[in-house]
Amino acid sequence: MRPAEDVYPARRVFLPPPLPVLLSSRLVLGPAANKAAIEEPGHSDEGASTWFHTGLAILQVGNRDDSNLYINVKLKAAEEIGIKATHIKLPRSATEAEVLKYITSLNEDHTIHGFIVQLPLDSENPINTEAVVNAIIPEKDVDGLTNISAGKLARGDLNDCFIPCTPKGCLELIKGTGMPIAGRHAVVIGRSKIVGAPMHDLLLWNHATVTTCHSKTANLDKEVNKGDILVVAVGQPEMVKGEWIKPGAIVIDCGINYIPDDTKQSGRKLVGDVAFSEAKERAGFITPVPGGVGPMTVAMLMQSTVESAKRFLEKFKSGKWMIEHNKLNLKTPVPSDIDISRSCKPKPISKLAREIGLFSEEVELYGETKAKVLLSVLDRLKQQPMANTWWITPTPLGEGKSTTTIGLVQALGAHLHQNVFACVRQPSQGPTFGIKGGAAGGGYSQVIPMEEFNLHLTGDIHAITAANNLVAAAIDARMFHEQTQTDKALFNRLVPSVNGVRKFSDIQIRRLRRLGIEKTDPTTLTDEEISRFARLDIDPETITWQRDILSSEWRFFFSCWIPTIVPEEDHNWTGSNRERLHTDVFSVVSLSFQQTQFDISVASEIMAVLALTSSLEDMRERLGKMVVASSKKGEPISTEDLGVSGALAVLMKDTIKPNLMQTLEGTPVFVHAGPFANIAHGNSSIIADRIALKLVGPEGFVVTEAGFGADIGMEKFFNIKCRYSGLRPHVVVLVATIRALKMHGGGPTVRIMSYCRTASSQGLHRGVSGSGLRRQVLLKGAVFSCALSDLTEGPTPSLLLLQDLELVEKGFSNLKKQIENARMFGVPVVVAVNAFKTDTETELDLVSRLAKEHGAFDAVKCTHWAEGGKGAIALAQAVQKAAQAPSSFRLLYDLKLPVADKIRIIAQKIYGADDIELLPEAQHKAEVYTKQGFGHLPICMAKTHLSLSHNPEQKGVPTGFVLPIRDIRASVGAGFLYPLVGTMSTMPGLPTRPCFYDIDLDPITEQVNGLF
Repeated sequence: MRPAEDVYPARRVFLPPPLPVLLSSRLVLGPAANKAAIEEPGHSDEGASTWFHTGLAILQVGNRDDSNLYINVKLKAAEEIGIKATHIKLPRSATEAEVLKYITSLNEDHTIHGFIVQLPLDSENPINTEAVVNAIIPEKDVDGLTNISAGKLARGDLNDCFIPCTPKGCLELIKGTGMPIAGRHAVVIGRSKIVGAPMHDLLLWNHATVTTCHSKTANLDKEVNKGDILVVAVGQPEMVKGEWIKPGAIVIDCGINYIPDDTKQSGRKLVGDVAFSEAKERAGFITPVPGGVGPMTVAMLMQSTVESAKRFLEKFKSGKWMIEHNKLNLKTPVPSDIDISRSCKPKPISKLAREIGLFSEEVELYGETKAKVLLSVLDRLKQQPMANTWWITPTPLGEGKSTTTIGLVQALGAHLHQNVFACVRQPSQGPTFGIKGGAAGGGYSQVIPMEEFNLHLTGDIHAITAANNLVAAAIDARMFHEQTQTDKALFNRLVPSVNGVRKFSDIQIRRLRRLGIEKTDPTTLTDEEISRFARLDIDPETITWQRDILSSEWRFFFSCWIPTIVPEEDHNWTGSNRERLHTDVFSVVSLSFQQTQFDISVASEIMAVLALTSSLEDMRERLGKMVVASSKKGEPISTEDLGVSGALAVLMKDTIKPNLMQTLEGTPVFVHAGPFANIAHGNSSIIADRIALKLVGPEGFVVTEAGFGADIGMEKFFNIKCRYSGLRPHVVVLVATIRALKMHGGGPTVRIMSYCRTASSQGLHRGVSGSGLRRQVLLKGAVFSCALSDLTEGPTPSLLLLQDLELVEKGFSNLKKQIENARMFGVPVVVAVNAFKTDTETELDLVSRLAKEHGAFDAVKCTHWAEGGKGAIALAQAVQKAAQAPSSFRLLYDLKLPVADKIRIIAQKIYGADDIELLPEAQHKAEVYTKQGFGHLPICMAKTHLSLSHNPEQKGVPTGFVLPIRDIRASVGAGFLYPLVGTMSTMPGLPTRPCFYDIDLDPITEQVNGLF
């Protein structure tokens, strides 16, 4: 006997034995073999014990008595051996379409590992049995009846298909006799698709010489007499006579026939296709009817189901992915990003999802190249250990972290054959149409299709825009109605009477609880309670919520004025005001104007909430906590108070699912969330990281990134994202370029060009993140917040393109400070030096040496922009080693500290400031937020990314400065306070010549032209 493999945890799972038990020298009894198999214990798979159960489904149409009998036998056998069996019984009125619908559902149900359609189909409607059977996917065809299974069997692919259960059981019985099959003459009578034809193929591929006989076979008795092995399945009672059988032959009788028998209570008895009483005198071994083949057929169905479950578990268990990587066709000079992207055909995203272990029901397809991944995968893999996390940051300039992120994961996955995921932010379309270009990486290290990545993707940002503007509309509407209605009128409209009954909604009940009003019946509230409940009494001067204008850049909406209602001050409800008393509405006599502004969508707090949330429930709670203003009494007013938080969750319910895409070399990428790096933390989502960490397994790697430089992006990643997620990075990768270090060493500042289409052929942008065509120079202004009036147009100064070791060494001070900052958090640091065409080996070697001398674990040259993953192999190997190094991750400050102290710690330890100065508005806000209970939140600094100080013109490592804090604002739902250092624009403007001049659509091919 042999035990089953580990497929059903904590339960006994059994397979029929390879050698059936022979209870006599002349009878081969199926029940004994089946019973022996059931008594053999199996082993459990502890790794899958929390979620995995072997599943079998039986689909029946109609109510035939014989079908009911067979199904009950199968269900009983499944129950005995621990298989979870499901019986789906459709009425005789079922149509073919309905049957096919159920089959599709079973095909996609990962809890069902095998299923059969009970034949014949007992329907009053015409149903194509062939079409129904072939609708079963081969992976679940445990009956072995589909054309694909039959074809593989006929071709001898026995290890890649399921064999029909009766022939499979017959073969086991034949093997159990001990007689070798190879070289024997086997005769099969019958050619049905269920028994005869597959039995012929099975014996043939077990090396027997096979003769198939049927109703047209001449001299049947003589053919039968040649057989050392005889299998009969014709449905004719006792057709094969004893005298036909070759002495000593193995006889397998598959027949089930009834003949009259007056001695039986039923008046009939069950016989096979062989005259058993005669044949047993000549046969060496023979199966009786009943009690022979039938039980083995059921046993083989159970065995095939368990085998299917084993294959399923093997496919989705943790371990190395069986992933197909794309090979790059590298060209010199490197073509444009869009040309490279289109030269590589992405694999179907559904295929990539299967390769990385996602179930079909865990993936929502958005076309062929992108998909959303459901959060249910976290529940399925909750016992899966976390993988290693690498985090990438550049110097305080955009020096190619997106390109490096993609190049690194391509090196790890396609070249070092590791399970690896990239988790990146979704870009705003403003920079795409403006001046910066895309954010899909660049050169031969990109996310593809880059058009999909850089434009709408799956509509997450549009949903955020809709949600943000719903809040803005709710604020304005509430202020209007409170100014124009009495307490009573306002209450009656907030809690309307329906069929004479007023009832609070759930969100209103929660508001009552926050107000300390423990009542649920609207009719029991006092006038004072009605007033407190109905009036938010928003102070217009304290409104912090802005409107969104999609993802476009529109500088003229940075600040604007909107009209507000001013009610008549005469509240005398007598005399001429009787009509007004009847309506309970004030009259309006004039308008005033309130200052507001529009923000780019990624600057919305809702985007930050999406990035920091851990679940749908957590997102719903965070959306409700968002503070939009204060009341005139100084109390915070949230979206929950406005009553809009539930609606926000509805608008955002799909955005919480990470977007799955792929790199040029076929490794997986999550593109999810893109909070504005100026006033938010600038990291991709916690949820994407968590799912990726589960999918890659304990030996895999996840590479994520954050906006701007190490002093901003890294600090926020550690102190905000890691604090909320509980995740701890294993390695930090600092990205730098020779050009940037020269600038920090005193070289000229490079300013962004408003139009730079020709540079790609010169190879000057090698390794730079974003578009190689448009994000030509990253040393000033290539970010959302830069004021275009401060920019000039011009090429890279020639001084930065010439070898200058002294300038590089001076500029290294900035990189040295970033290495110190990273090590302050207790994480090993690897420096990735993006190599440009103009860099010399001497300069690159100098940076590597200095980095390692000043605390970097390693420092390596990278050429992934020009070579894809191949150009980042050294980087991948370095970070693999660094991930094994000891680390002791620690946060920078305690949340219990006063607001000013937390800001001071960041300013002094990360930026190198002597101290901070809280200007009057900032001091006031710190006191207000502390009083309102928000003083415990972490700090998200909003400062220039162009310098360690507040002055973008100060390069290198400025010293002796005091950091001025102009204001402090709160993103309570997201969960942080953000001090403003200087002026932070949240609505960029378009340049003189935006990128959209070159973007167009081919109406014939629907191809997007002009992108980067």
